[in-house]
Amino acid sequence: MEKNMNPDDCIHCGKCKKNCLFLQKYDIDIGDKEKLYELAYHCFLCGECSKVCPIGIDGKEIILEMRRRKVRENNGKVPENGYSLLQFEKKDYIYKNYKNSTNNTVLFPGCNFPSLFPKTTKKLMEIFKKHGIGTVFDCCGKPISELGLTKEEGEIVNRLEKNLKKHNIEEIIILCPNCYAFLKPVLNIKITSIYEKLQELGIGEKIEAGKVYPTCQERGNFPMFGKIEPFLDGEASFVEGIQCCGLGGCASSKEPEISSTMAGKTKDLGKVLTFCASCTGIFDRNGGDAEHILLKILGEEENPDSKKSMINRISTRWWKV
Repeated sequence: MEKNMNPDDCIHCGKCKKNCLFLQKYDIDIGDKEKLYELAYHCFLCGECSKVCPIGIDGKEIILEMRRRKVRENNGKVPENGYSLLQFEKKDYIYKNYKNSTNNTVLFPGCNFPSLFPKTTKKLMEIFKKHGIGTVFDCCGKPISELGLTKEEGEIVNRLEKNLKKHNIEEIIILCPNCYAFLKPVLNIKITSIYEKLQELGIGEKIEAGKVYPTCQERGNFPMFGKIEPFLDGEASFVEGIQCCGLGGCASSKEPEISSTMAGKTKDLGKVLTFCASCTGIFDRNGGDAEHILLKILGEEENPDSKKSMINRISTRWWKV
């Protein structure tokens, strides 16, 4: 179905509200554009409303455009409080590290995986170094994009591509589904998922397929999960009934109770496999039993280091293998 960007077409059937804790809290739907505009930064941008809309209204993109409009109307600045630290860190990623970019192909761990799984990140750096592959630490720009900062988003993507080409990098290996989905359409550099590269190099073991939580970026098309399937023994079943891990759309600071409710829904599911570090971390913090697929493939045992995540992320600026 072709995407519809007009909230005035809403038939108020209630399907979006039924599937969204945010819309339920404020008793609104995608057609309530004035109220949505006021609450644009409270939305988790999970895309569940777009998925269930019978007439194809793309609620996620509508709310993203509302955020962009708010920024334009506020002289290019985010009009909401609570995002200063995120912008300070991510607008021109202050922990970037290109010291290990000694080859044409590099590992691109992103921000959150090294924050939560530093030991596994270092092991991956060592593994890939043996195969002539370096490592680059930088931010993809998705968090800034989701704040509606269109100008800064473009600057980040252009700067990232310039830095990669400056270091003669022709291919980046991405392990974060958010980075993969965000950068794949916009970078003029070959992008390969970590799972494709592991399979190419003959690294990693098959793991038992179980219940898999699909990230918001994967809903409907599974761009990265499709690369994971060769490592799964059996057919995976996807977790349903959880609209978001609770970290989507930079909305957790606005709606902490909804965020905790979303993440806490994994408590009764038993073991859940994830392939996003952020999802794994917040499920773990809210009592869930989540395991990152990549760690299992590599035979690694490391719990998400949420308490020291910021320290771990800062330290990547000086990592060298």
